[in-house]
Amino acid sequence: MPSTTDTNTNPPALPAQPLSSTASPPAAPAIPDLRSRLPKLEPRKRRQRAGGVEPTPETPSLPSPPQTATLLFTTPSRRILSKKDHNLFLSSQTYKLILAFVFGLSDSVTDVPSSALRDSEISDVVKAILTILDEAEDLVRQTPPEDQGGSRFGNKVFRTFLDKVLAKLPEWHKKLNVEGDAAAEAGTYLGQAFGNKTRIDYGSGHELNFAMWLLCLYQLGIIQTSDFKALVLRAFQRYLELMRTVQLTYYLEPAGSHGVWGLDDYQFLPFLFGASQLLHHPFITPRAIHQQLTIEEFGHDFMYLGQIQFVNNTKTVKDLRWHSPMLDDISASKNWAKIEGGMRKMFAAEVLGKLPVMQHFMFGSLVPAAQGMSIDMNEDGGESGEAEDTVHAGHQHDGDSCQSWGNCCGIKVPSSAAAVQEMRKRGQGDKLRRIPFD
Repeated sequence: MPSTTDTNTNPPALPAQPLSSTASPPAAPAIPDLRSRLPKLEPRKRRQRAGGVEPTPETPSLPSPPQTATLLFTTPSRRILSKKDHNLFLSSQTYKLILAFVFGLSDSVTDVPSSALRDSEISDVVKAILTILDEAEDLVRQTPPEDQGGSRFGNKVFRTFLDKVLAKLPEWHKKLNVEGDAAAEAGTYLGQAFGNKTRIDYGSGHELNFAMWLLCLYQLGIIQTSDFKALVLRAFQRYLELMRTVQLTYYLEPAGSHGVWGLDDYQFLPFLFGASQLLHHPFITPRAIHQQLTIEEFGHDFMYLGQIQFVNNTKTVKDLRWHSPMLDDISASKNWAKIEGGMRKMFAAEVLGKLPVMQHFMFGSLVPAAQGMSIDMNEDGGESGEAEDTVHAGHQHDGDSCQSWGNCCGIKVPSSAAAVQEMRKRGQGDKLRRIPFD
């Protein structure tokens, strides 16, 4: 009989194996290769190129002026009251018309300094426009500002100046052989080209109104494409000089405070037209905006340099990198072709493509609104035509919620030009501060 001790269920012990110096420990589990799962690191610039770059807008074909007999002249009014209206505009024929006209003006001065324009190239129509702008400057001299008492905000006498401008519009348009309802429609744009009466401000939207006044004259058959070069180098240059006088006289505040985040507090088109003038210049490079001697010698011949000079003269701090960093950054471009293409993109995106700018744009029969756009009933004393997500004073409102500060919220932006003027009045001369830590 087997012993009860044999009933143990544990397996018998295995014979001991001799230890060997060459034996390996158990293999560790394999580490997974995660390199294929990690995103490939690329330089930032290369990644931006791979994602695609916005193409430079081409100059659309400029259509022939409409038959004026088919037009029903009307007082231009605001029609962009919502994002939907703005999107309708951006896909409309009027958008293409504006691009064709403004880019056509720019193309007409490619590689042409202002001094190259001969007197024989200035038509009677352009001479009449120059006379109108001269008379507008006479109105400035006849309407001196009140003593600001050191204030850098807009001078209220500017409103009196604008009243005088509006009173002269019919007479001015007679010089161009434009009368009646046609003069009233075109004159609305010229009246808006000097700034806003209520806010006492001025910006690229008002500058755009001057260009639209010229477009109206083209639509009426008064201006021909052969006038384009003289319109830029003489008429627009004269308007630019006039508005500098108006800004310094009445301390116009920048509309929307584009300022340090954009090209300029007030203007845009001088940089577009000016880049076209310098497009293939043999020795003036983008870096030349930092060379005072170059600016002084060629500023009268090229709008880009002339506007840089004005900007520098109307700031209380020295150096573009502090008061105009975008202009400073742009100067690093390899050539003027990149700058000219960038200006075209900016005009489409930052002027026509910005709702806070285009909310004030007006449409009539000469610059027609797209079908389906809102009607601003408030201008006729009726109900407010503003839809939801409207914009006020350069910024956006969603119902009663304010998305950012602006004039309608009680925040006013002082004029930098006013600060320089007040310094000069106090005998501090043209001394500019270097800030910060410079």
